[in-house]
Amino acid sequence: MSKPRLEGKVVLITGAASGIGEEAAKLFAENGALVVVADVQDEIGQQVVASIGLDKASYYHCDVREEKQVEEAVTYTLQKHGTLDILFSNAGVIGPLSTILDLDLADLDNTLAINVRGVAATIKHVGRAMVSRKIRGSIICTASVSASVAGVGPSTYTASKHAVVGLVKAASSELGAHGIRVNCISPFGVATPLACNAYNMEPSQLEQSCAAITSLKGIVLKARHVAETALFFASDESAFINGHNLVVDGGFTVSSHNPAPPPKL
Repeated sequence: MSKPRLEGKVVLITGAASGIGEEAAKLFAENGALVVVADVQDEIGQQVVASIGLDKASYYHCDVREEKQVEEAVTYTLQKHGTLDILFSNAGVIGPLSTILDLDLADLDNTLAINVRGVAATIKHVGRAMVSRKIRGSIICTASVSASVAGVGPSTYTASKHAVVGLVKAASSELGAHGIRVNCISPFGVATPLACNAYNMEPSQLEQSCAAITSLKGIVLKARHVAETALFFASDESAFINGHNLVVDGGFTVSSHNPAPPPKL
């Protein structure tokens, strides 16, 4: 029997109390990792840890808008486990569903503070820890198909996810010199609590809506699929992949969403 893909690795996951982060925390632990679940949703974050097992997971409150809290989450992980091999910077928000004409700049600031500034803070402090300890680690960030095409999400969200991809490319160039890989995942619509609340839809409704406009049929995108992609980036199976944006969208971004009717013969 082969050994678990992340055996002995220590992982910090932000936004890990629900959705993609929760699935990743469980999957990483199943594959031998020790996981620190970081989030602002303390009660459900603790429930995630309990479901994984206190021998494999722990919870730490972290609002990624506050750099000090990010730094403290990294320090906590290092003090508890002695190392930090993998970061999954997953915390994010969709933000208000307003158009650019109705945009409240305070909402833009908050969306960027979480989705961009928060990602930058996690890369900064985990990167520092890895460099100082000579850890050839893996940093994974959650972007979105909205980083590739417009019209999928609101303008603030689209802008923020474009910035995440830019951050990943820049960080991969700098940290690659230290043997640290930085990549991101761009999923299409996943029926997470965050997305369902934002669009006021039941999970089945959101999944049906998204499945209708992907070219790949017969399968519905789940948070587990995105977590499995993160596992790939975290493992040695992606040892020579750096600065890559892996789109998990069933072909959505490479096909026409409003195809012309076939010509009459």
